[in-house]
Amino acid sequence: MNFSQLQERLRIELLRRIERGSLSVSLLARQTGLGQPHISNFLHGRRKLSLATLDKIMAAQHLASEELLPARRDSSGALMGHQLGQAGEIPLVSHAVALFEPYIRASSVQIMIPFPAAALTALRERCSASRRQWERFVAVRIPGGDAAAMEPVLFPEALVVLDRHYNSFRAYREGSPNIYGVRVGSRLLLRYADFVTNRIILRPHRLSFPVEIVEVIGEETANDLLIGRVALVLNET
Repeated sequence: MNFSQLQERLRIELLRRIERGSLSVSLLARQTGLGQPHISNFLHGRRKLSLATLDKIMAAQHLASEELLPARRDSSGALMGHQLGQAGEIPLVSHAVALFEPYIRASSVQIMIPFPAAALTALRERCSASRRQWERFVAVRIPGGDAAAMEPVLFPEALVVLDRHYNSFRAYREGSPNIYGVRVGSRLLLRYADFVTNRIILRPHRLSFPVEIVEVIGEETANDLLIGRVALVLNET
């Protein structure tokens, strides 16, 4: 990984912490002695950091360069450091990791779940240019309270595979609505989704649950809030 890549991964990690509420530009300015405009310009990709400034920020946030490295993978592309089966394994991660981490680190992986490689490579993608940099597939477990609105498509404790390279509102199959993992604040919500006049309309499967509306504000786009299409559901029986 070169210096520019290290800066980009630091920028993404800082934005992730800001999104989760554990960091702000003003707090980072106080920690480092840097001006808020300097930090803001870096976070928005308008300027680069010197090596000394990068070291100062990493020290203030207790970050080591190793923590910004992607998980090591073997020649087949599988994550190393886990018991591996055949190619096509997908990391099971927390909701926060699925929402905010483009690169899946080995320390973020709970277990590796094997899937037939052919089933994964056959899936079509449709994503924005920035999302293409993210590692594509992650699996998350859906607790009972979150699954209730989507029963019987999803049941409590279902494992869901998200294709993070599909953040388009276009239906994957004509006439069949997509289910998405959607970022609502710092929460992952699974719903059908449509985009209407700068709003994302989130619809449950069960009509007894309310429709939710997410306003798209700031520099983010509606597609940024679509974490990925639900490509596969494994319901426990």
